[in-house]
Amino acid sequence: MWQHGRSIATRERLSPVAGAPLWCDAQDFGLRGDGVTNDQPALSALVDRLGEGYAADGRPRVIYCPPGIYSIRDAGTVWRSGVSLLGAGPGATRFMLSNEGNRAEPTPLAFWTTVQHGADRDRHIADCTFADFEIDGSGVALVQYNYLAKGLGLQYVVRGVFRNLYIHHTGATGLGCDFLQDSLIDGVVVVGCGRLDNGEEMGGAGIGIGIGGWGEVERCTISNCTTLGNGTNGIFLELQKSYWTPPRGYRIIGCHSQANRFGISDWGADGLIVSACTLTGNLDAGFDVSANGTAGIAGRGGILTDCVIDRNVRDGISMGNTPGPYTIRGNRISGNGGHGYHQHDLGNGYQGAASDVVIESNEFWDNGLDAIRVDRPMVDAAVVDNRIRNNGRQCAPAATGSGESVRYARRAMTDQNAGWPADGHRGKVLRVGTRLALVVGNTDTALNLAELRPDAATAWNEDVPSPGTRYELPAAAPVRAGIAVNAHVESAMVRGNRVWDNRDGPTQSYGLWITDRGSCVSCRVEDNDLAGNAEGALRLDSQPVGGRWDRNHTEMD
Repeated sequence: MWQHGRSIATRERLSPVAGAPLWCDAQDFGLRGDGVTNDQPALSALVDRLGEGYAADGRPRVIYCPPGIYSIRDAGTVWRSGVSLLGAGPGATRFMLSNEGNRAEPTPLAFWTTVQHGADRDRHIADCTFADFEIDGSGVALVQYNYLAKGLGLQYVVRGVFRNLYIHHTGATGLGCDFLQDSLIDGVVVVGCGRLDNGEEMGGAGIGIGIGGWGEVERCTISNCTTLGNGTNGIFLELQKSYWTPPRGYRIIGCHSQANRFGISDWGADGLIVSACTLTGNLDAGFDVSANGTAGIAGRGGILTDCVIDRNVRDGISMGNTPGPYTIRGNRISGNGGHGYHQHDLGNGYQGAASDVVIESNEFWDNGLDAIRVDRPMVDAAVVDNRIRNNGRQCAPAATGSGESVRYARRAMTDQNAGWPADGHRGKVLRVGTRLALVVGNTDTALNLAELRPDAATAWNEDVPSPGTRYELPAAAPVRAGIAVNAHVESAMVRGNRVWDNRDGPTQSYGLWITDRGSCVSCRVEDNDLAGNAEGALRLDSQPVGGRWDRNHTEMD
């Protein structure tokens, strides 16, 4: 392998150049870590000095920052190949980002980008590790949103390692690095980032990775990370150019994403592996495949396996505008406010039928609406060996109230005169005049409301309503099925599923429902147990055409 005209073997035989030690204590080179001195100029000078040493002899350098608070003000540091930054651990070594002296400067801790610095495949940075420190971005304020207001913002990185970092409250994405080759992100905790993103800007995630710059394969693993309360995604991959090939090689393993807008999103990868993750309490969806990213290209060929996707405010899995294939296998998908799995058209990206989607051996239970909902055409889908029970919890009739029994809080509402079924309003929109809030769950007299946006203190789009103000809750969906087909489905296999409701007050209306807008053409529906639902096993508002329907159990013994 060659880089900068010199082979790796040749570089390793060279001695370090004078003035650029292989390891240095930052406080011996001008950084103070006293929380008062602006340490950015000294850090920048040291990075340049060590970067020049790496360019000369090919030997990576390490900057060690002892315990302290390092103030980084009014400018980001342009990073160099072969320079690593290590601390004494999150909390012990803290980088405080601020820009009170230059409100136009987004002030990341470290960046190297295509637009600002000409980064590309031939001008990448290599052999850099960032480990064992904290980045606090709460001191950065901007007149308008800037996607560079990150903690770390590097593009075209080879052999990059990001480990044991705590990044919080940056204006844009916390760890926003693109085009990572042979790289690892491990044990990173990202909280409250994207706080300046209004939900319509680029970025604003916990961990956001732009992909596609290296071509068909980008080898990168994201493991053991926690993302909490970030503005858009907890973790997302985003193809950066519509004409680039969606790359293979990304894995997200053992991560926890909670209370973000989306938990984990695939916006353009090919063959993304997501395994053993917990996706809970996210405001739009736990797992999202869509064309919402910059390139307008949805992920395809991915595998989502062995995850817990639970108590997300809307859908558990939102699958939009992928051409397919995709495999959803062995997950627990439970307690979500909307659908457990929702195949639908989000308006952007591929408009044809999704092909070869597999939904296999999952547990669906306690979701607010249908466990599996198909609102977009599918071809050659397989829905096999799933256990689907006790869904359709959003069953409460419309409700209104006002007067002395009604009280409001920032994330709750109570009506002492109500007698609602438990969680019967889950996923509904509460309306109080022009004020709106989304219901997460309820008792017989109290509604628990979702925060307005990640990391917000209130659920309301305006001020908290005054006591006694009249409220309205809409009616429930009249039909809530285990499997609902509301679009054209062709050549599908639906086999070996058990779909039932075993509670005292069942709310899952039917095992399988084909709506008047749905169609089932040349499908094989075999060996399913659909007995024991609230109203019946099957509801066929449109009759199937062709295919085979055999050995389905539809009556209770």
